[in-house]
Amino acid sequence: MFESLVNLFFPKVCMGCNSFLLNNEITICTVCRHEIPLTNHHLNEENEAKMKFYGKIPVEFVATFLYFNKKGIVQELIHNLKYRGHQEIGTAIGNWFVEDLKNNKIIQTVDEVIPVPLHKKRLKNRGYNQVTTFAKTISENLGLVYNDEILSRNIYSTTQVYKNLLGRTSVSSATFGVTFSEKNHNKHFLLVDDVLTTGATLEACARELLKIPGAKVSIVCMALSH
Repeated sequence: MFESLVNLFFPKVCMGCNSFLLNNEITICTVCRHEIPLTNHHLNEENEAKMKFYGKIPVEFVATFLYFNKKGIVQELIHNLKYRGHQEIGTAIGNWFVEDLKNNKIIQTVDEVIPVPLHKKRLKNRGYNQVTTFAKTISENLGLVYNDEILSRNIYSTTQVYKNLLGRTSVSSATFGVTFSEKNHNKHFLLVDDVLTTGATLEACARELLKIPGAKVSIVCMALSH
């Protein structure tokens, strides 16, 4: 009863198109779910996302879920998640994506889910890491350990949104650090981020994780930007 009254005066809207949600819709309306461009990377292990890392770092599996296009639905979703505090979007996309991931044989060998970390200053300013709900939803659905302590971001930098392509492809090797013990040896880590653009940030993170003896790294992201 109370929830119905709340919805009456403060109706929930779709995070993709801002239209009112129906009673059976959560976070993203049915129309947007049908219009959102899916990558289907999980169906092809040698996909365009994995190609970004060829000859750079060894990765077991790479997949993104959605295509990120300027002024599109996915951009609106990511901006609502990243800059407007709507962390429920990460949960919604995670629940959607995990249905594709859970039957993948490589993903079934993963031990821990690792979110790409924010610098402490940015985390304080924003109040949350936009990857957290997405990564936690994947870890919970797959029954995996969620570990946000093993990787750290040591260098504070301006947001990628305002960088050109050259800026995005140059991530210092000192930007990230890894802290591990023997219990982390020989594990398969699933590195998680929001949008894969050039892959420079994920490459830097993966290099740190691969310093762990016997480590393997796979990567999943919410979206792929062209």
